[in-house]
This record gives sequence, structure tokens and C-alpha cells, in this order.
Amino acid sequence: MKKGIFIVLEGPDRSGKSTQAALLKTWLEGLGREVTVTREPGGTYLSEKIREILLDPKSHIEPMTELFLYETSRIKHTLEKILPALKAGKVIISDRYTLSTTAYQGYGRGLDLKIVDTLNRIATLNLKPDVTIVFDIPDKVFAEREKTRPGRDRIEREPDSFRRRVNRAYKLLSRRPGMTRVNAGRPVEAIQADIRARVAKLLKK
Repeated sequence: MKKGIFIVLEGPDRSGKSTQAALLKTWLEGLGREVTVTREPGGTYLSEKIREILLDPKSHIEPMTELFLYETSRIKHTLEKILPALKAGKVIISDRYTLSTTAYQGYGRGLDLKIVDTLNRIATLNLKPDVTIVFDIPDKVFAEREKTRPGRDRIEREPDSFRRRVNRAYKLLSRRPGMTRVNAGRPVEAIQADIRARVAKLLKK
């Protein structure tokens, strides 16, 4: 039985998730909560190795192979990192989870969404976050950030058309039940205030 709280931060690259995860961790620890921050792909030894393969610009990976690599990383991450933390009563904050796969491999790569959803359920053992906070970047801000994008890893080097599909997908997916949308085009402090307000509601339950 899950005892802890599972928070997921979602959004396109350069939406500020890592910064907000660190700020949220500090705030929660100040409230006396034990917090684990993790990420996808990654979070365990094996998952981090898969991450290296997935993000290596030298890797030539077909869309369906890419999907299975992400899901392989996810099930290890869920079993080894997320579930034990929740069982111990911790708050776990994950930078990305299943919504990223739907946005990037489903909408971005054009893979069958039913297949993506099925594999997401299998790889998570049907575990669902208590809240998924989606970072929505206004189109104008997204375009400005894309101009300064260095394109370091394999995903960041994808063409602008791919990245626009992903950003549009997040706007659509943020309407799903259980999602909380935040305007990620604002100052860091304003975004964090919205996140804390949403998480505070979970803490009161």
C-alpha cells in the first residue's frame, strides 16, 4: 500500500523542471518531510545507463526501439526507486514520467498512442502519480528558448518540427484528469508559488 506522495513534473525541454524540483524539495524538507528527487530516464544504475544510450547523439535508434528503451528504464526505476520510497512514506519528486513518453514518442514520433499507453501501464505496474504538474510554455516563449537551444543531446538535436509537436502535445495532455497546468513562461518564484499551492493540498489529505 502506497504511503508516501508521488509528484511528477512534466513539460518540454528547457521548461524549468529541474530548478522547480530543487526548490520544491527544499520547501518540503523545511516542513519536515523526507524527500527523494529523481528523473526519467534515469534514477537507478541501469536506468542511467539506458539514459546515456538514449541521449547519446551517436545513437541511431528507431522510434519503436526508443519506446522500449524508455519503458525498460521506467520499470526498473519504478521497482527500485519509486515504490520503495513511497512505501517508506517519503515524498518522491520525479522529473518526467509516463506523460513524457506519450508526448515525445506518441505525439512527437507518431507512434500508436494505444501502444504507448499500454506499455506505460505495464512499465509502471499501474502506479499513478498523486499529481502531475505540467509546465506549459507559451508559444512565444517556447520559440525564444528554441533560438538559444545548444542541442547537446540526441533529443535536443531533433528538428524544430519535432519539438513543436511535443510542446503542442503537452498543451493537450495538460487537460487530462489529474493534471495541473502551470504557466512556465513566468518568473521562477511565481511558478514555484503555484506548485507549492497545489502540493499543499496533497499534504492536507
